[in-house]
Amino acid sequence: MVCEVLISVLPEEEKNEKLIKAKIFSELKKNHILRGEKYNFVFLKRSVDARRKNIKINLKYRVYIDEEIAKEENFIPQWKNASGEKTVVIIGSGPAGLFAALTLLESGIKPVIIERGCETSKRRKDIALISREHYVDENSNYCFGEGGAGTFSDGKLYTRSNKRGNIKKCLQILVHFGADEKILTDSHPHIGTEKLPKVINNIRNFIISLGGEFHFSTKCIAFLDSNENIIDSSLENQKECKISGVLCEELLTLKKVKFLADAVILATGHSADDIYYMIAKVNPHAIEAKTFSCGVRVEHPRSLIDFIQFHGRNGLEAAEYSLTSQVASRGVYSFCMCPGGFVVPSSSCNGEIVVNGMSASARNSKWSNSAIVVEVYPEDVPEEFIHEAEKIGSRELSSLLFRKYLEKKAGKHGLNQMAPSQMMKDFLDGKKSVSFPEVSYTPGIKSSRLDLWLPEHISKRLKEAFKIFDKKMKGFISDKAVLIAIETRTSTPVRILRNPETFESTVIKSLYPCGEGSGYSGGIVSSAMDGENAASRIVKSWQNQ
Repeated sequence: MVCEVLISVLPEEEKNEKLIKAKIFSELKKNHILRGEKYNFVFLKRSVDARRKNIKINLKYRVYIDEEIAKEENFIPQWKNASGEKTVVIIGSGPAGLFAALTLLESGIKPVIIERGCETSKRRKDIALISREHYVDENSNYCFGEGGAGTFSDGKLYTRSNKRGNIKKCLQILVHFGADEKILTDSHPHIGTEKLPKVINNIRNFIISLGGEFHFSTKCIAFLDSNENIIDSSLENQKECKISGVLCEELLTLKKVKFLADAVILATGHSADDIYYMIAKVNPHAIEAKTFSCGVRVEHPRSLIDFIQFHGRNGLEAAEYSLTSQVASRGVYSFCMCPGGFVVPSSSCNGEIVVNGMSASARNSKWSNSAIVVEVYPEDVPEEFIHEAEKIGSRELSSLLFRKYLEKKAGKHGLNQMAPSQMMKDFLDGKKSVSFPEVSYTPGIKSSRLDLWLPEHISKRLKEAFKIFDKKMKGFISDKAVLIAIETRTSTPVRILRNPETFESTVIKSLYPCGEGSGYSGGIVSSAMDGENAASRIVKSWQNQ
């Protein structure tokens, strides 16, 4: 007989194996299934329950009664050498692109990965320049480069996308390439920004070993038809076209190079604005405006958040929180909460400021931060951006133009990469902040009246949400809480429309948009599964031919 048992222990009891075993037997007895002679236990999941003053650690086990422990349905590598008969060009080397490549290799199909940014070793140096010299390399930064936006900004693996694919398989693949096995059992798995690059490097080297290709510092600038000509809807005003390759520019040499393919997977992430313009130029019906979110990073001392969440109890890991509310018919919520983490510069070009959060695997900094953002519906976008989008040929780009405007506005209220900031209480009281505590944001901060220049429909909702959140987490409104602006990249404001069954673009044949930039996923694991799904649909379509 096999069953699952959930038990709770106090934090100081978590390593007491004798006590845990006794609690498992007690739970079995209570459920009238304690009647075997031999018992084996497999640990499944761990989570912290801090909802009440008496904090508990929940532990889940699978119990084998009078049976041997079954071989878990662990991931068994099935990858093959690329045959070269079929080639798929993948634009972007984030989780969607990498997992798409691995899925193609299960069928021996050659992936050719095009990445505008650099390998992680060079990218790390470019990122350091943002804080040290306030210089943003527009193709190698926190958003662009090997591994995608998550590589140097946290590596959170938690997702609710159970219907999208096999979450366990994704995590097992990451473990296979060097991630800690704890991600298989933690309720909120997290690799850590200092460990994820090595995992990404291992995946890249493996793909190359099986015949795949990587082309770094190479930017996709156009799609090609079967005659290797650039596809442009203005030439023939065609409503449907088929892609047979891409034209790229090697950024170090400025040389133009063509990559021909049987299909193209577009996995460019949420910050590649130029891709949306390029697609709109091919066919404006290929995209639509969607809801995105805008707000600030809120940074507290880690000790304060730990005290609130753990009711004053010490000795536990850095505390997390998740907050959400509806304010005037728009969602306001926390996003990418980083316990024991840092606020980081996530701009993808100079002249703008965007912030994000990250944590190392130990989550042991003296700060904790989270985005607090407000939903921005397409109908919330001011008319001026709709008119501007119509002038360039696609009304659906209006939300993208509005996001860019907000990021540039943050740049004007900051200084170089110094982020505009305001103490939370001053934001609520409508005052300029004259002094700040030490913050984790290394480029530095500049005092600014965020309450005045953030759009009113965003600032008003933030103010109401902070009051609501303070009722849920007493002490959230604090004279030590700092608001750092602006957070706009929780999701893309544009969706690249695709067939829900085939994953192919609805109007551009042989183009398969996936990952965060497609508008259909968000986060490392959901994007990885989206990449797997896109690749598997390509394989299936060829098998049915």
